[in-house]
Amino acid sequence: MEACRDFIQWLGPDIAIKILTCLEDPSDLVRLCSVSGSWRQFGIENGLSKQLCLRMFPEISSASHVLEIKNMIEPVEVDPQNSIEWESMKRDLGTDHYRLESIQNTLESRDTVEGRASYWSSEGESDPTVPETLVYKLIAKLCVITEIHVQPFQAYFRHDLPIYSAKAVRFRTGHPRLPIGVGSDSRDEFEAGHESTDNAFIWTYTSPQFPMAQENRLQKFKLPEPVLCIGGILQIELLGRVTRDSIDDLYYICISHV
Repeated sequence: MEACRDFIQWLGPDIAIKILTCLEDPSDLVRLCSVSGSWRQFGIENGLSKQLCLRMFPEISSASHVLEIKNMIEPVEVDPQNSIEWESMKRDLGTDHYRLESIQNTLESRDTVEGRASYWSSEGESDPTVPETLVYKLIAKLCVITEIHVQPFQAYFRHDLPIYSAKAVRFRTGHPRLPIGVGSDSRDEFEAGHESTDNAFIWTYTSPQFPMAQENRLQKFKLPEPVLCIGGILQIELLGRVTRDSIDDLYYICISHV
């Protein structure tokens, strides 16, 4: 019986590289490098993992250095004169008084602005299990996230000083499914409302749930390990409602700072 041949050696490096760079699934590349030590070394020497990563995430090619930055996030919202896709995302921000209770307020370092409380508010719900989401666009499309800080809002102007925290939080990172403004299907997805969020983005990381304390302080949620966010989108899921408002008997979640 003829002995088995190492096809990489038989084909030669140039032809082998052309064939192996056609792999599109990282798991296939892992299996390739698990065949033998020589195949693993061939993959490392020829940068097969790097080439596949650059094809999957072209944003990485523009990263020449790393900076440590804080609070470099923007809410996914725009001026009404901008694209309809991002304008309709306001429905996901869930506020009756958009300008006064905007997601933009969560990035304000002060507790009050122009004499009024600065916070984001959900819509009221009779069901305390209804979740809410806040979606942010990171300044950098490529960054490493180690922890996220969230502070629930306490209504200091109410006699009972209610704190409108969530029961738990969960974080997702990812990138838009399509560039903003590309394709009519993208616009249709955004106009579909709250359920369109998962259709509009591809989530590459989902954290475990973290319990949120019903306390008026900036709560730090450290991720189990540093997360590479490629695409610059951060979603904060607010899971479960704690406080029922005494005015309308509905449950709310309100956030002061992110």
